[in-house]
Amino acid sequence: MGTKSGLKTRIAALAVVAGSLALACPAAPAHADDEGRRHGRPAAVGGPRLSRPGVQVRPTARAPHLPPNLSGLSWVVADAGTGQVLASKDAHRRLPPASTLKTLFAVTVLPRLPQQVLRKVSEADLADVGEGSSRVGVQAGHSYTVADLWRGVFLSSGNDAVHALAAMNGSMRTTIAQMRARARSLGAYDTRVVSADGYDAPGQVSSAYDLTLIARAGLARPDFVHYASTRYARFPTGRKADGRANGTFAIQNTNRLLVGAPGLERYRGLIGVKNGYTSHAGNTLVVAARRGGRTLLATVMNPQSGSYNAVYHEAKSLLDWGFKASGKVSAVGTLHRDRAAAAARAVRRPVHDDPATAVSQASAATVPRDRPPTAWYVSVAGTLVVGSTAWTLYARRRSLGSREY
Repeated sequence: MGTKSGLKTRIAALAVVAGSLALACPAAPAHADDEGRRHGRPAAVGGPRLSRPGVQVRPTARAPHLPPNLSGLSWVVADAGTGQVLASKDAHRRLPPASTLKTLFAVTVLPRLPQQVLRKVSEADLADVGEGSSRVGVQAGHSYTVADLWRGVFLSSGNDAVHALAAMNGSMRTTIAQMRARARSLGAYDTRVVSADGYDAPGQVSSAYDLTLIARAGLARPDFVHYASTRYARFPTGRKADGRANGTFAIQNTNRLLVGAPGLERYRGLIGVKNGYTSHAGNTLVVAARRGGRTLLATVMNPQSGSYNAVYHEAKSLLDWGFKASGKVSAVGTLHRDRAAAAARAVRRPVHDDPATAVSQASAATVPRDRPPTAWYVSVAGTLVVGSTAWTLYARRRSLGSREY
């Protein structure tokens, strides 16, 4: 690998991320490092093994075999508590993320908007929602609370809700810039944000490693856990000036491991997180589950088997394997530390074995069912990136006409 380009920014980044000493590792695929070198990203983020091609696992003699049905182009299974990556395949491979990118949107914008603020959505707010996008049913000229819109994002994967929230956050352009900064603060250097909602856009990519990092940051927030765990809700057709709903309709979470589907049972202990699909990205899924005092994360990107619900079955298999492999495998890497959350001294709250209990605790403490909390800490991501240069704002995305959810 060349070392002349971006040398100064790499040195500065290495001063922050101690131990990333494999800059010249011949096993690291070029696609995992080219973009990062231009932006001060240390090589082999999470450890050198994660940059190697193919399946990475370090079993003991007593360890269970990895599931045989794994056809995803990239996947990761990790311990959310310790940050250890238990096994992976092409963890840093950059692929279109589809709506799993909404997890980055959430960890970026949740702290910025008070949940009970009421906004009248305009035609301009919804003008750039891509053709074929999933929608929850946000209507121009109608008013919604921030909490309404977050339910639309997490349950219905509504791109219309994302655009309304981005408008409340200043603009879509501002929100995308904030998401890029938040990705850098997390160490999600494989991620390039072009559309905040995950809609297919030229150059927009993430990786199984990055999506796992982002989901782990989300689990540190009770409001994120609350929305990601919610299976069913009522969405308003609009609200009056006093906040009362004009009417409501039922919405259901599109994460099939959370709600179940024909031939696919609800996964015991599932906390939720986010699924996605576009015709370009294929199926993508990030899930978290807790059993026996451990919380695991599994990310699967674009299964190739062609079988029905493959992304859910493969994520389920990885979670099952991860719980059985506890204490029987050595880590193949680690999840990068969230510097912004550490600097803001965000308090991690425990998540119980039963997702309903997790939501109940979060509700009692800070997230009432119908009144999620106001923003309680401010992201300082931009100030914590040492040696990184500002990412160039990419051109306005072109509609690709893909189906998306």
